Amino acid sequence: MTDLTAAVESMEQLSTVWRAMVLDRDENADVRDLPGVAVRWADCRFAFWNAVTLTDVGADKALLEQRLGRAADLMRSKEQPGFLWLFEDLLADDARAALDEAAERAGLAYAFPGTGMAGDLLPIPAPHHPDLTFERVTTDEQLRAYADINARAYGFPLEDGRDGIVGSTLWKKEVYAYLALRDGAPVACAATVEAEGRLFVVLVATEPDAQRRGYGEAVTRKALYEGARATGLTRATLHATAAGAPVYPRIGFEPNSPMRFYGLAAG
Repeated sequence: MTDLTAAVESMEQLSTVWRAMVLDRDENADVRDLPGVAVRWADCRFAFWNAVTLTDVGADKALLEQRLGRAADLMRSKEQPGFLWLFEDLLADDARAALDEAAERAGLAYAFPGTGMAGDLLPIPAPHHPDLTFERVTTDEQLRAYADINARAYGFPLEDGRDGIVGSTLWKKEVYAYLALRDGAPVACAATVEAEGRLFVVLVATEPDAQRRGYGEAVTRKALYEGARATGLTRATLHATAAGAPVYPRIGFEPNSPMRFYGLAAG
């Protein structure tokens, strides 16, 4: 795949997976494909389920200004905060050079970086870690543990994390979600979900006091292994945070588009 093709794949995977996740959270959620802007907004307390992304390929500076303004207006119309997910490789050179100033004019504040990744890497061997056992999430109690690990890892209040997935039937039945347990206590989690002929890795997290021990990589491998075994799929995609970006190439993922996450500027 060319870099642009990979960036388009990454953006389209976000749009596909987030449509399912947001509608699972609220069947009346704002899920729309507008010109150049995909809205996937549950308006819930879990900020990752409140998302907009730009979908034009090769947008120039003038079009970028227009799309950022529209995205910011949409975000301002909501009750709960969320993020604009922006894939840098989809922008023309002049738009990329003007991005910082254009975002500021639209009233957006840079939040954190990310990286789109993908790979034809499946099947992978059954995972093993000497400290861990794995269990699939099938109960509300396990789903609450999954949400709490994410909340603590990303610095959200516990109730915000729980508002995203606790009570979900989709997560208990159609998502290949796994907890990694050390001495019987959950310490890390990862999930995969089928999306347009690929497995998408979603909501990987490790308890803050259990990081840098290979737990996140191990449970990600488990979710990929079981998802591939169940579906027969061989390609996987994900969006990595800065913390996770060094882990995924060890599994076989290759970076494609740099990403930027924006929130609304204060005031």
